[in-house]
Amino acid sequence: TTESYTRAQYCRWPCECPRSPPRCAVGVSLVTDGCACCKACAKQRGESCTEADTCDFHRGLYCDYSGDRPRYEIGVCAQIVGVGCVLNGVRYKNGETFQPNCKYNCTCINGAVGCVPMCTNSRPPLVWCPNPKLIKMAGKCCEQWICDDSRKIRKTSPRHISSAAYEGEDEAWQKNCIVHTSAWSPCSKTCGLGISTRISNDNDQCRLLKESRLCNMRPCEVDITQHIKPGKKCLAVYRAEEPTNYTISGCVSKSPYRPKYCGVCTDNRCCTPYKSKTIEVRFQCPDGTEFSWKIMWINACFCNLNCRNPNDIFADLAHYHDYSEIAN
Repeated sequence: TTESYTRAQYCRWPCECPRSPPRCAVGVSLVTDGCACCKACAKQRGESCTEADTCDFHRGLYCDYSGDRPRYEIGVCAQIVGVGCVLNGVRYKNGETFQPNCKYNCTCINGAVGCVPMCTNSRPPLVWCPNPKLIKMAGKCCEQWICDDSRKIRKTSPRHISSAAYEGEDEAWQKNCIVHTSAWSPCSKTCGLGISTRISNDNDQCRLLKESRLCNMRPCEVDITQHIKPGKKCLAVYRAEEPTNYTISGCVSKSPYRPKYCGVCTDNRCCTPYKSKTIEVRFQCPDGTEFSWKIMWINACFCNLNCRNPNDIFADLAHYHDYSEIAN
């Protein structure tokens, strides 16, 4: 005679779960149990498992009930044996991570190879670069974008042209000091008179000092959109018809100027300077005293979608950080 057998029931409904989930050991997954009730620490390889106590599927484990015939109630967590992969004549085990070259990090997953690119800087320079070119740099795995210009590289070369692409460019030395000057920060105001700063050690003491200059991206009182040509959406550069004097706290520049300003767009683009220089302007006050201030002189602007907050101190960490303005 065959003895009747009643299968044990490991799940109970309604669910009764502790108030807080258990703390699992390092590397052990916190999963929902097999009853779809409570959070539990997943069973690891070699541990017993049931319909309630599930194996750690994140580690590729499953519950093997083959040793519990004929009940098939309590099993043992075992490793899923997956199919390996073959890539370029090399065989890899299931779950194995490898790098076929320096540009990709790949994983073999049950016969399929999935790869993640290690070179992420795949976008070309901005629109004002007439001929972008992706080239291989010496000592670097990933190609770099440069602005291919057959003409002689001038002092105002775009900052995104890597010096490694050209020979004969050395760091500036001054009295046993490596001169370093950062780029000017964005103007503190989008219209009207603002402040721009930079850090430089280009001085006799080779000390890193903070430098400031005045900047005026565009006048606040002028509606530049009225100067956009019919059929166009942007005006990159705006320039007043008559020269005017700079004014600071009632003090007036001794000479009149006719500066260029960055324009505006009627769509979502913004216009920012990409060529500028710093000039020194002499001011005279009503009481007869005089002083000088450095002022940003805009030479050219471009309009694009890469808009940023002028006061964002993390702007230089953005993906397009090396497309800052050409300045001196």
